[in-house]
Amino acid sequence: MKEFRPAKKRVEVSVGESVRILRELQELSQSQLSELTGIPQSTLSAIENGRVNLGVERAKVLACALKCHPAVLVFPGWEVPLSHAA
Repeated sequence: MKEFRPAKKRVEVSVGESVRILRELQELSQSQLSELTGIPQSTLSAIENGRVNLGVERAKVLACALKCHPAVLVFPGWEVPLSHAA
């Protein structure tokens, strides 16, 4: 077996960008995501543009709608040292 080499990180993304990327990958508009979550479209826009903090409760609601773990949204740049990885 070849030695494991982690992929190089190429782009830093913010919390808002991670929300937008996941929303767009699922082909949802902000209005559609608003309907799924009950979070106003204007608030979703503000989150995506970094004008409003995501917060834990919103992260849980958005993660459920976007079918991901809340940590994916809250900590988009988190790296686990290789020695701690499973």
